[in-house]
Amino acid sequence: MAKVVDSTPDDRFLILTNASGGQLTEHRASEGVRQWRDKVGLSPEKIGYDLRLYDARGTAATRLLRAGLSLSQIAGCMGWSLRTAAAMIERYAQVSPNESDDVLTLLNTAKRGKS
Repeated sequence: MAKVVDSTPDDRFLILTNASGGQLTEHRASEGVRQWRDKVGLSPEKIGYDLRLYDARGTAATRLLRAGLSLSQIAGCMGWSLRTAAAMIERYAQVSPNESDDVLTLLNTAKRGKS
C-alpha cells in the first residue's frame, strides 16, 4: 500500500478506485474483502467467526498499541479523536497475557520507585 500511496500523483484525490476508475464505495470495498476472504477459504463457516473490512481497524489499533504508540499518536494516525481512540482501543485491541504481565511489571517497578 505504501508503494501505491507514494506513486500516486499529488493532485490525485482517489487512490483506490472501482473497476470504472471512480470512487470505491464502502459497500464495494467490503464486498471485495468478503469475496477474497471466501476465495481463500476463510469463510465464517470454516473458521467460526466473520472477518470483515472493519476488522482492519482493530488490527491496526492493536499493532499500533503493541508498537508502543501513545493514545494520542494512535488517534492522530487513525484520524480519530482521543475519545474515539480510547473507545476503539478498548473495543478492538486484544491484549495478550504477556502484555498483561508487562503492565504488572511496570506497575510494580513504579510502586517500588515511589517508596
